[in-house]
Amino acid sequence: MKKKWSKVVLTGLLSLSLAACSNGLGTQEAEVQNKGAMESYAVGDTFKATEPFNLSIMYNDNPAYPIKQDWMLFKKITEITGVTLEPTIVPMSDYSQKRSLLISSGDAPLIIPKTYPGEEAPFVSSGAALPVSDYVDLMPNYKDKVEKWGLEDELEGLKQEDGKYYVLPGLHEEVWPDYTLIVRTDIFEKHNIAIPTTWEELYTALKQLKEEYPDSIPFSDRFKFNSTLNIAATGFGTKGGWGFGNGLTYKEDQDEFVYTATTPEYKEMLEYFNKLVEEGLLDKESFTQDDEQAIQKFVSGKSFVINGNSQTVVMHRNDMDKTLGKDNYSISKITVPGGPAGQLMSGSRLENGVMISSKAKESENFEAIIQFIDWLYYSDEGQEFAKWGVEGETFTKENGVRKLVDDINYNGLNPDGTKDLRIDYGFSGGVFAYGGTTDLLHSMFSEEELKFQNDMKEVKDVVPAEPPIPYSVEERERVTLLSTPLKDYTDQNTFKFILGERDLAEFDTFVSELESQGVSQYLEIANETYKEYKAQAGE
Repeated sequence: MKKKWSKVVLTGLLSLSLAACSNGLGTQEAEVQNKGAMESYAVGDTFKATEPFNLSIMYNDNPAYPIKQDWMLFKKITEITGVTLEPTIVPMSDYSQKRSLLISSGDAPLIIPKTYPGEEAPFVSSGAALPVSDYVDLMPNYKDKVEKWGLEDELEGLKQEDGKYYVLPGLHEEVWPDYTLIVRTDIFEKHNIAIPTTWEELYTALKQLKEEYPDSIPFSDRFKFNSTLNIAATGFGTKGGWGFGNGLTYKEDQDEFVYTATTPEYKEMLEYFNKLVEEGLLDKESFTQDDEQAIQKFVSGKSFVINGNSQTVVMHRNDMDKTLGKDNYSISKITVPGGPAGQLMSGSRLENGVMISSKAKESENFEAIIQFIDWLYYSDEGQEFAKWGVEGETFTKENGVRKLVDDINYNGLNPDGTKDLRIDYGFSGGVFAYGGTTDLLHSMFSEEELKFQNDMKEVKDVVPAEPPIPYSVEERERVTLLSTPLKDYTDQNTFKFILGERDLAEFDTFVSELESQGVSQYLEIANETYKEYKAQAGE
């Protein structure tokens, strides 16, 4: 009997050990790291900690809706999950810098959201970031969406040389655009000017506007012109502005990466915008002015074109109701113009996401923390909660259609509401609400924004994702030392060429200057790493 009982105990222990190992945890770790974790947690389950616990989180504080500790968001998270969040509040203006300082000093919270893919790289070699790919077996909702939406290839691009990735990205069902040009449609209509569908047509339209309003500069931009360069570059077959990234562009016909700023396509884009500046169609101050200065020119009627998104168009209308009068103007986002390379749209289905401090592994609540993140950021229920709030309190839902309650507004969805979903309740903010199904994404769009999304989908072809370059720690340090000054020099000269401060006849000289600053070494490391990765993947 004694032998029989020992055998049962041994079998039970072995089963527990195997279960722990299958979750990416050893037996000893599992014994001390599963406090509060649900024994059975699957897709569709609401996470509820078996024992309540506190969880530190870095909070990117947006001045448009500054954090309030008594938000319904925080209260309901605790009520639903048993997790009480303890935010370290960081101003949006210096989030990246403060994040680095907190991580370097060892004072970072365990959960670090609002981390864009690539931003985690500096924290890999130091061991500060958790290799989250080791623990996705604890995340049924995350795994389900990756498999259902076929995101495996895109996740490859996040992997480091060790084959692991260190940030959990926001997952979208489809690529979706947001930024484009916003135009004064009433002025276009008044002068019988067609809404442009290509950048050349925009040039023609701006010339017509200049003829009608000779004292104006029709296009005055915000975001230091980086958003416009980003959206325009795709149509020119290149990258620019916010989308310049690491400065590399994959050429499929050559099966290698080139430095973006040295290509004929990049030069053609510079020539186009230089033409706009030279002819007085694009405001030179677009590259230096504060956003507020650009906005004031647009909302006061001094300019007729500006870059923006679905949120800024609503804000401009609120301002223009005061400056021009409610019925004295009309504005609209337009479909991003196409370029010489065609009607193309770049973008990823991966969004900013969550980095986890490696210190989380030392927590007795480690498994529960991973389950909590999976529920809040990746479950259908958690994503709806983060965006819409609480059914019956902030929104109603009938036949799958969500609607804000009468007194709550969000981004013009319910303009008569006296309370704001973000400012007063904390929902739909950038720390928690991203990723999800197209249905959920579209549920918060106005009819106008839905039309923009559908027009983009109909007109545009999506540029395929580029293959990954999984650098080793040593290689990453080398390419960072090379790529950072190269990008700085490229940015400086990009604006000089566009503004006419440097003649575009010197473009070849500029390419030579990049060569002298190490662009060849940078490309050599990148392409060797890529080819090694490709060979290993082929095996």
